[in-house]
Order: sequence, then C-alpha cells, then structure tokens
Amino acid sequence: MAVSKCSRLSGPLIQELLNSVDNFLFDCDGVIWRGDQAIPGAPEVINLLKKNGKRVFFVTNNSTKTREMYAEKMTKLGFQAKTEEVFGTAYCSAVFLKHIAKLDGKVYLIGGNALSKELQKLGIQTVGSGPDPVFGGQSDWADVPLDPEVKAVVVGFDEHFSYMKLTKALKYLNNANCLFVGTNTDTRLPLEGGRAVPGTGCLVRAVETAAQRKAQIIGKPSHFMFDCVVSEYGIDPARTVMVGDRLDTDILLGSNCGLKTLLTLTGVCHLDEATAHQESHCAERTGMVPDYYVETIADLLPALQG
Repeated sequence: MAVSKCSRLSGPLIQELLNSVDNFLFDCDGVIWRGDQAIPGAPEVINLLKKNGKRVFFVTNNSTKTREMYAEKMTKLGFQAKTEEVFGTAYCSAVFLKHIAKLDGKVYLIGGNALSKELQKLGIQTVGSGPDPVFGGQSDWADVPLDPEVKAVVVGFDEHFSYMKLTKALKYLNNANCLFVGTNTDTRLPLEGGRAVPGTGCLVRAVETAAQRKAQIIGKPSHFMFDCVVSEYGIDPARTVMVGDRLDTDILLGSNCGLKTLLTLTGVCHLDEATAHQESHCAERTGMVPDYYVETIADLLPALQG
C-alpha cells in the first residue's frame, strides 16, 4: 500500500490493510481493555477478525498473569480467546530459559506467583518469591546464604521488591555463568486519571546497576516475543500487523520484526508523540512511527461487518 507512515486508517484503507494481512498481534491494556472494562467495540473486532479467518494473538509485557488468567479475563469481557493465543512475558521467559538457554538448575525469582507458575509448568524450580525483609547489618547482608542450585536470576514485576532481594540477586550474578533475565523494561505503569506507579523496568535497572550486568530482556520491543509466536504458529511477518498503544514497545516491536504497525489512541501514547518521532528524521526514533493509527480499534468494525 503506497501510503505515508502514520496515516489515519479509515475508509477503503481499512479494507486494504485487512486484505494484506493474515495475522493480528494485539497488546492488551489500553488496546482491547482498560482495567477491567473492555474498550467499546473491541470484543466485536476480535471476534469478527477470527470469523473472517484472521489469526489473532495477544502479546503483553505484563508478567503478573498466566496465560490461563488472561484467557479467563478475555472470556469474561466477551472476547473469543484461547490460552494458547496469549504470549505474555511470564510464559515467554519460561520458554526462553527452557528451550533457548537450556537452563539446568533453579531460578532466583524477583517476581510474582504468575511468573513462578509459568516457570514451574516447564519444569523450572524457583526460589525467592514473596516478602524477604532485611535483617542484621551489612556484614550479614554480604554473607547471606545462597542456593547452590540457582543458575539464573529472573526479574519481573514484584510488589515485594526489597534491599535483601537486590543483595541476593547481586550475589548470584557475581557468578558470570548465572543467567540474568528481565521480563521487560517498562519503567512506568499508567493508571486512570494520569496517575502512574513504577514498572518492572525500574526493578530490572536496579539489579543491573547492582550486578554491573545487563539483563536479557524478553518483552517488547525485544524480537523474542515475536519469535515465540513464530516458533509455535509459523506466521509470516510480511502478513502480520502489530496493534498497540505504546510507541516504544508495541510499535517498535513491529518495526524491529518487519511487521505492519497500527497505533490505537485509547491507551498511553498520543498522536503528537508519533508525529514528533516522524518529523525528527532521527534513525533511532523512526522505528516508533506507526504505519497507521486509529482513535480506537472499534474503527475497524464497519469494514469487518460489511
């Protein structure tokens, strides 16, 4: 399609895009739902895409839910979704450790129950979940005992993140053979009303700083998230579109992987941010310019219903 980048997707252009792709990758929060409410029209879009023969997958950086938890939420909100269509960073981290890194040992986990469950499903034992309060003084912290079977440190979202966890991660990672994996680098989690809380990226950066090592990042915009989908479904990048609300994760993932990209304005990013990237003529920023944008994915409904 001979159209300029960051074009509004409307009218005949929607049908042209639909005809050019077989696969849709959707981010979740801010794209198909906000909090516990579906974006109006989003369930109908997803269900009609499937009815029209398109393959639909859900790709999220959130490590606090298992695939089953996501599928259950989608079903409650009216989406026709299967567990195996969900690719979150908890599941993809487990896939990386099991099948790519060939991990032979335990994981020291800075993360929640969902991440632990996804690792355990693939036979990977974890230690470290839950609160870990500080005790004693600096000498005690430096001499804290470690599990000799731990061969990897994985950092996801952890509301119990503490100085003691940071200290243990540092000690494990002093061993150059200990793998270091971070689920994602999102530094802020946006909430309603312009509020935000620190994201997993803050925890990953803290461990990186303490350990003086860089983590292998699993989540968007890392290529590995898309590789997971490809390895299981063999989809063609040229016939795939990534739909998201964040330029630095969703859209950049699409650009990194050779996908078409569609920004929806129901979430985090605004159109002026995309146009600023486009007008910068900076090579590092052009990957965050979407091919198309819509106010909401419900804008696709007329073409799908027709």
